[in-house]
Amino acid sequence: MSDILLQIREVNGVAGVKRNDCNNGVIVQCRADADRHVIRTICDQANLALTIESIDAALTPEEEEIAELPKMIRYTVICLIATVIGWVIQAISGTPAWLVWGVFAVAYGFGGYFTARKALEMIRNREFGIDMLMILAALGAAAVGEPREGALLMFLFSLSGTLETYAMGRTHASIRSLIAMTPREAEVIDQRGVRVISVEALTIGDVVLVRPGAQIPADGVIRQGESAINEASITGESVPIDKKAGSTVFAGTINGQGALEVDVRADASQSTLARIVAVVREAREQKAQSQDFTDRIIGVYYAYTVVIVTIIAFVVGVVWLGERWPEAFYRAMTLMVVMSPCALVISIPAALLSALARSARDGVLFKGGRHLETAATVNVVALDKTGTVTTGQPQVVAVIPVGGPGRISDQMPCISVTDAQQKGLTLDQVRLLVAAAAVEAPSEHPLAKAVVQGAVRHGLTVPEVGEFKAIVAAGASGVVCGQRLRVGKPTLFAHVTPDVMIEIEALQRQGNTVIAVGSESEIWGLIAIADTVRPETRHALQTLQADGIKLGLLTGDNQHVAYALAKDLGIDDVRADLLPQDKVTAIKELQRRYGAVAMIGDGVNDAPALATADIGVAMGKGGTDVAHESADVVLMRDDLSKLAGALRLAKRARRVVWQNLVFAMSVIVILFIFTVRGDVELTLGVIGHEGSTLLVVANGLRLLWPSRA
Repeated sequence: MSDILLQIREVNGVAGVKRNDCNNGVIVQCRADADRHVIRTICDQANLALTIESIDAALTPEEEEIAELPKMIRYTVICLIATVIGWVIQAISGTPAWLVWGVFAVAYGFGGYFTARKALEMIRNREFGIDMLMILAALGAAAVGEPREGALLMFLFSLSGTLETYAMGRTHASIRSLIAMTPREAEVIDQRGVRVISVEALTIGDVVLVRPGAQIPADGVIRQGESAINEASITGESVPIDKKAGSTVFAGTINGQGALEVDVRADASQSTLARIVAVVREAREQKAQSQDFTDRIIGVYYAYTVVIVTIIAFVVGVVWLGERWPEAFYRAMTLMVVMSPCALVISIPAALLSALARSARDGVLFKGGRHLETAATVNVVALDKTGTVTTGQPQVVAVIPVGGPGRISDQMPCISVTDAQQKGLTLDQVRLLVAAAAVEAPSEHPLAKAVVQGAVRHGLTVPEVGEFKAIVAAGASGVVCGQRLRVGKPTLFAHVTPDVMIEIEALQRQGNTVIAVGSESEIWGLIAIADTVRPETRHALQTLQADGIKLGLLTGDNQHVAYALAKDLGIDDVRADLLPQDKVTAIKELQRRYGAVAMIGDGVNDAPALATADIGVAMGKGGTDVAHESADVVLMRDDLSKLAGALRLAKRARRVVWQNLVFAMSVIVILFIFTVRGDVELTLGVIGHEGSTLLVVANGLRLLWPSRA
């Protein structure tokens, strides 16, 4: 089979090929120029079922619109130039009428090109909307002998659409940059040497060569080599991170100076970078509830209302007020322009899309405007403990000799210690830690690793242990420097003095796990191990509380650990010993008591609570795939301090939405009143209507810039 796969890979136009275990065949990913006849021939000769997948992805309608932005800009500029020339030559006496109308026709053609295209599409779909209103208003202006007003309307509406597309393009910038970062080719190491293949052709288990300065093509684990990796594209960290054999690397990140061999652990569609692209794309495509409302109510029903009011105004003017039909028609067209809901419709997306883009730049990915809106209502933030508030990695936090000064040194004089190695520890503390690390070194238990890492962090040399023996569910023993030592639970030791027991209980009440170190008969000292709090956690929680957000801690850890941590961090509402279903119950209780709840977690056990909360927030770098899928928001840098900023941005976006809606509606009402009174000409109506649309878009775009708060 491997020879067949290699043979297919070499066919011109093949981007990737992999086994299809479902039908004993192969799946071949082809570009448009692939020689599919040759591929079928190879598969037929090998009696393999063939499935062909095209990788020439079509652009979405929004992407097509963004791609036409340069053309929209050119057409808008031409419309402006033609409109200005038309106004100038119309003011010159003796200018032929056909020339004036010809220039304005150019303005109509270029300014109304994209609007007319959308209007024709609406007609084909038997729909009615704002674009058709604008075409009708412009044609109506020409019908009453005022082509310059229609040209001005086309220019301003074209400019409004261009700016809207520009705003949309800004929100998609993160997607385009992420896609641009995606590697296209990889160097695979196999029995034939090093070959260049498409990234889509990589399969789990392949080994790729990453040269200095090159992009890492797939998520994986370093098999050989050391280097500093720039992971800013994934985590936002600007400082390269040192990696060696066994370290995890991500697709799209940049290798430093060392050459690496990487075992591929995920195909291209499941890489961390691909998942980020998918999350951002989902955020772009999903609409907020209020946006659905404006599309349905304002975009359709309101448009019908405008047409009806326009017809009524024309009929009333001709039949009841005795106006000549050109005057009545002119006023009706002016009403149609000033009542058009362009500013209302763009009010919400202009703000929400800009806020989504700003948030993505800051490393917080909302899966849609709906969740951004909900985030503005959050009253409570519930936090998981391990991996969220804490690092999820136990560390030595205290080394406590017992039995008086010098006792450990008397027992273990063979352990030499330099002044530089002490680093704030006493000689007894250093020797106790070294002795414990020596016994724990062969063990695979997480607490044993924490002890060894504690010694390594202090730069201590750990001696070899002899006669190592693991004691199931209790600890380990071994001979260090001729002394048989035990390291593990205090219950390992036959005699524990009252003073030592008091110390153990005090450490446990503080949320520590306590390991005892000593001979087979007595304890020489204690080592406290705890899951340490993330560096940014304390400030992040204080910021949330300063913003009026209540905090809750939901954890499966025991109550001693939970309450000690909560007391240290100033969290009042603590729920401990929780199973996944218990966390869901706690979330529902918080919702009943306080209102909208945001839940932050990183593990599989947090997924039900993340889905139940009004806003589920997952840790992006350390979180599991299940947590990412269940959450509505992803903190890509695992930085809790970003959450407060995201909630503030959500509230700021809500304020901007209301500002836009109130302003847009006020302009419509004011223009409507003055138009009915006959105080507003079509030109002024066009300027007022389209000017309000431009101001609403500009107000929404303000969210692209960071808040000064």
